[in-house]
Amino acid sequence: MVRAAVLPAVGAPLHITEIDLPAPGPGQVQVRLAAAGVCHSDLSLSNGTMRVPVPAVLGHEGAGTVVAVGEDVTRVSPGDGVVLNWAPSCGSCHACSLGEVWLCGNALNGAADVYARTVTGTDLHPGLNVAAFAEETVVSAGCVLPVPEGVPLADAALLGCAVLTGYGAVHHSAQVRPGETVAVYGVGGVGLAALQAARIAGAAKIIAVDVSPEKEELARSAGATDYVVASENTAREIRGLTGKQGVDVAVECVGRATTIRTAWDSTRRGGRTTVVGIGGKDQQVTFNALEIFHWGRTLSGCVYGNSDPARDLPVLAEHVREGRLDLGALVTERIALEGIPAAFENMLAGKGGRALVVF
Repeated sequence: MVRAAVLPAVGAPLHITEIDLPAPGPGQVQVRLAAAGVCHSDLSLSNGTMRVPVPAVLGHEGAGTVVAVGEDVTRVSPGDGVVLNWAPSCGSCHACSLGEVWLCGNALNGAADVYARTVTGTDLHPGLNVAAFAEETVVSAGCVLPVPEGVPLADAALLGCAVLTGYGAVHHSAQVRPGETVAVYGVGGVGLAALQAARIAGAAKIIAVDVSPEKEELARSAGATDYVVASENTAREIRGLTGKQGVDVAVECVGRATTIRTAWDSTRRGGRTTVVGIGGKDQQVTFNALEIFHWGRTLSGCVYGNSDPARDLPVLAEHVREGRLDLGALVTERIALEGIPAAFENMLAGKGGRALVVF
């Protein structure tokens, strides 16, 4: 038996309880969690913006130590530190054949499986494959990657989503070049990672945008050179900070129609907007045909930072070891399992960066 945060139904509060976790079967790995980040996607899963089979144990950003492995598992052994990869690529679908592993059509197949049961025998699904909101979990061997040397185990949890997403949005999707100007909308865990990534990329001006004035110090510590409190004048303010041109790149980490539209409006003619935030189907963004022609801007979606974890984790680890990437700076609160509902409330209120469940 292990303790876990169970989502009994969409829209229901999380229930902290013991669950019955079976031993790993063929091709599976049992992991004792060291830490799990509380991501906005977990909130979206709990309130139904994104759909998963329920009841489920959420949590998709985690790291821990291998406890046991099933038959045919050779990539890790008991005692190894691992990062959980919630979107393992199959290697054989159309997207994988194109090298776009972040769009793998089979990556989330495991989320429909039954991986554990409650003490009363109710089947439980692993939210986004890995069920990290628990003291231990059992996952497919494809869902674990060795923790890179020099990265603390608890901090490594952030590599599993926030950092891969924020760093990838800047380096892979937007492809920020040295000397360019960048605006990052939303100073949460992913936004903070994007700010650090823009600094690593050599951006000349990095403008952080958030509804909360209290996040300015946090944003500047991550690399922001300027801070704008979001309002109806945000795009105008950003043009004022960039010689009336607008930024070269806007990275939207909120997932709201108004923010996406503002991010687009704040880029220069020919600028690039990358949308990382996950919005609901009711969030409609509109453009007219003439402005699309006139401005020559690019608007692109971004899944998991367009990242390949196996390729990118060693690169991120090198940035950590060299002091360019500060994982701990993304964490504004360290909590227990019982603190997850409050962390969700803080997200809704626009407070803080990344809350980290520490076991």
